[in-house]
Amino acid sequence: MGTHLNQETSSVEAELQSKLLHDDHHVQKGGLRTMPFIIVNEAFESIASYGLLANMIFYLMEVYHMEAATGTIVLSIWTALSNGLSVIGGVISDAYLGRFRVIATGSLFSLVGVTFLWLTSIVPQLTPSSCQGPDTGCSPPTRAQLGFLYASFGLMSIGSACIRPCSIAFGADQLKHRNNQRLIDSYFNWYYAANTVSMAIATTVVVYIQDRFGWRVGFAVPVLAMFCSALMFLLGSPLYVKVKVDKSPFSGLIQVLIVAFRNRKIRLLPGDCYNHSNDIDQVELTESLRFLNKACVVRDVDIGSSGSNSRGITTVENVESLKSLIRIIPIWSSGILLFVNVLQTFPTLEAEKMNRKITSRFEIPAASFSLFMLLTITIWIPFYDRVMVPFIAKFTHEPRGLNLKTRMGVGIILSIITMVVSAIVETIRRDLANSNTTVVMSAMWLVPRFVLLGLTEAFNAIGQLEFYYSELPNSMSSLAMVMFMVSVAIASLVASLLTNIVDSVTGQGGGVSWLSSDIDEGHVDYYYWLLSFLTLLNFVYYLICCRVHRSFSSSESRLSHVVDKERFDGIEGKP
Repeated sequence: MGTHLNQETSSVEAELQSKLLHDDHHVQKGGLRTMPFIIVNEAFESIASYGLLANMIFYLMEVYHMEAATGTIVLSIWTALSNGLSVIGGVISDAYLGRFRVIATGSLFSLVGVTFLWLTSIVPQLTPSSCQGPDTGCSPPTRAQLGFLYASFGLMSIGSACIRPCSIAFGADQLKHRNNQRLIDSYFNWYYAANTVSMAIATTVVVYIQDRFGWRVGFAVPVLAMFCSALMFLLGSPLYVKVKVDKSPFSGLIQVLIVAFRNRKIRLLPGDCYNHSNDIDQVELTESLRFLNKACVVRDVDIGSSGSNSRGITTVENVESLKSLIRIIPIWSSGILLFVNVLQTFPTLEAEKMNRKITSRFEIPAASFSLFMLLTITIWIPFYDRVMVPFIAKFTHEPRGLNLKTRMGVGIILSIITMVVSAIVETIRRDLANSNTTVVMSAMWLVPRFVLLGLTEAFNAIGQLEFYYSELPNSMSSLAMVMFMVSVAIASLVASLLTNIVDSVTGQGGGVSWLSSDIDEGHVDYYYWLLSFLTLLNFVYYLICCRVHRSFSSSESRLSHVVDKERFDGIEGKP
């Protein structure tokens, strides 16, 4: 008996010692010392990606002999893939491989992709032969040459989709066990600062090198940056906290749809019971989108302690989470056209035709004017937060200054103004270019457009993110960034479709397309007026979406008030 007791005691002590050693080992990992590896990985990946994207329209037109519209479509699809695949990358990291493996894999994919693109500037067989003269036709690229080019874009898209949605969360994993929220907030600030600086470097230094020293040297810089990105991340491997995978946030939402469809013939009754989760944060079932309530109705008494029965009934919390997501989809969709305006590449072609000289020896690269948009966002956000919000709050009595829907609406109005200004400036530039005068319009006239674009993003895009975070439950907060990335991806596809339609329709019958490669012959200004009109229609659509969302919110508020009153009356009636 005593021997058996001693054995049990030794077993418990051994298990406790093992747990303590594991916890001590866990504490030794992570922390601030891992931050340089993670931030450098994301920052250098951004330098490589944005440094290539900024000038890529010229590479496609000069080396692959693409028309401006075709090149724009290719770049739009590339952007759509990079953002759309981020959703898949996030799901794989959360539910299957973990963030470390996904980021490491993505870094290697991006490195191979930028290397492939660099090879197209070195190996003559990978690109079509150069044009013999201005009056002779240029040989089009072969299928193999296009296949190699598109493969490089695809590999970089997969890499970006693995790194971007996981990098910031992986950094937060390194600090969570320290139980220091201030440290995590500081990390977020440094992360976004590093991302902003990397984008500024990409649109200035990398673009300048490409313009000054050619494509071979210009594409070698992103290869070097991506090599440093992958190497730094892998070198920090022994120091990382690697959180075990959990179920994807999408799984519960998909289960609601499946169970609601399976129970579609069930008739809901006033006395029905509904299945709640065992978590402390339980929510009340609402009457909006009532057909989804069939996914959590309980008709059996055989309920397990896990919060769902053997037939796979989901919980009220999952149902309400899906309802929250569905309610914000209309407002989310109204932001897509705004990103179509932001993603236009034609201003870069306009800048190429304009006077970009600062001094007699230096001129701003055409692709670097987007830096003005980045600077506007960087300056405006702290100015709005520290100066404008306290001032506006005195009149609106809103802690945020303007409520989120108003901010998003202001962003759409600014987007309309942006396209109107763009159309006017392009009309003046084109008239000067086609006149007998030798005066070349200054590219500084493009700066107001990029400043307005920066304000558009600061109001609408950032307002969107805050709106998603405020409307979605805490368990779905990670979906806010996913929705943002999906909207950019869809906007890229819409931009490519719109470009294709406008180019095909306006170029019919042998006429000059609005989006001709020679923008002096085309009418990009007409295209901007079209976008202005579409954005105006989008603003009307946005107002309708706000009204629908307000009606949903009002009905839920009334229901919540009734539920609270019934609870209070029930408590009062108790002896």
